[in-house]
Amino acid sequence: MSKFKAHANNVALPHTIFSLPFAFASAVMAADGHPPLKTVLLIALAVTAARWAAIVIDNLADLKYDRLQPRMSYRAMVRGEISKSEALLFVLICLIVLVVTVAQLPPICLKLLPVAAIPFIIYPFTKRFTPWCHLFLGVAIAMAPAGAWVAVTEKISPPMIILCVAVALWIGAFDAVYGAQDEHFDKSQKLHSLATRYGQAGALLIAKILHVISIACFVTVGVLLDLNALYFVGVFIAALALIYQHSIVRAGDYREVTQAYFMRNGIVSVAIFIFTWLSYD
Repeated sequence: MSKFKAHANNVALPHTIFSLPFAFASAVMAADGHPPLKTVLLIALAVTAARWAAIVIDNLADLKYDRLQPRMSYRAMVRGEISKSEALLFVLICLIVLVVTVAQLPPICLKLLPVAAIPFIIYPFTKRFTPWCHLFLGVAIAMAPAGAWVAVTEKISPPMIILCVAVALWIGAFDAVYGAQDEHFDKSQKLHSLATRYGQAGALLIAKILHVISIACFVTVGVLLDLNALYFVGVFIAALALIYQHSIVRAGDYREVTQAYFMRNGIVSVAIFIFTWLSYD
């Protein structure tokens, strides 16, 4: 059980709330409200396996920095509860599960899998060379709704692209806010972020702008798909959640940026999924 808890810690199990609801919402949209149950279950397994592999790769890539960062002292690999070899084995298992699962979906999914995998493989290293690393994380998360859409329709379409842009900007901006508190640490380690490039105030302003664009994209998806008012209620709730998140953060004051703050961002994905689903009933 202790090893199980360590691996659950290492993959930040509760953070699945940021990707899986959007994968489900995308499947519902793509199927016009009623995606096949088997497809939904395969999507859930594929997204979970991909996410677990991605976050462990990230933890491996950042381990030398996390050991120096007091805020990361709770992580299983930092505490020595999981070795590098165990983490690599875990990644291998997840990737095998991912490939086998995607192979059960339409053939186009397996063909596009390498494209979907690129963002989550390179993201951990982008903070070494670009302040816009947060958007790479956003694109990696956006592969969940992209994959779900293709799994249902077997094609790429404008609403899917706009939905993925919305998700990428939402996560990227949130990551910029959360990462702004590490400005001084990142500079000391020669790492890049919006905060190290534009300062904390600049990073928070850019995040606000990106979140406004994100909400506009969610609205656009609803218009293109002619969804009913319930969907837009979900987008409105998401917008309120983001407004609140920004209202309690100031440059130099991150007392409210706790794990509760982090998890509260999941309101966005959950609200949009639930109200997308309800809009078809």
